[in-house]
Amino acid sequence: MHSGQTGANCALYSGASRGLRPTARGERVRNYDLEFLKKFSMVIGLLVVITLGLIALAAYLQRAIPDEVSPTAAKRVQQRIAPAGAVYAGTTGASAQAAAQAAALAKAASQSAYGGSTDGKTIFDNLCTACHTTGVGKAPTLDHAHWDARIAQGKDTLYKHAIEGYTGPDGGIMPPKGGNPALTEEQVRATVDWMLSNLK
Repeated sequence: MHSGQTGANCALYSGASRGLRPTARGERVRNYDLEFLKKFSMVIGLLVVITLGLIALAAYLQRAIPDEVSPTAAKRVQQRIAPAGAVYAGTTGASAQAAAQAAALAKAASQSAYGGSTDGKTIFDNLCTACHTTGVGKAPTLDHAHWDARIAQGKDTLYKHAIEGYTGPDGGIMPPKGGNPALTEEQVRATVDWMLSNLK
């Protein structure tokens, strides 16, 4: 009994001399497990934070950057929404359009300038005087020196040049109807007659 006690005490002493308690091995294992779990939890937490950050970045980019449309896809969409047919009016439509244009021209022509007045002086004072009084653009002023040679060509030629427009050999330009297409040919002739009768 004494000897057995002595053996147990020796074993306990030898273990204590190595710095181990009887439960030291189990405690060391548990400490390692706790350290591992602590570090593993930190890694998992860090990965969760990174994942949430990437999700937030992807959501932002999805809203901020517009989707790039493929040219091929856009062409297909246009083909799908294109009308199945087109309206063709044929010659009826063409003739109706021509008639509308002719009617517009006739209406414009009917709206004569200066209330349709054939008073040459009124038209000259409101339209022609700017050039034919000052000689701007080499326009002939109202004197025989500028007009005698023109009168020799005949009134019909003067009427034609005034109505259709004319560029003289000296570079002088007479715009058609004095630059006012609303004038009637009758008004233009009346103005030419008034100018010829008032030469100095």
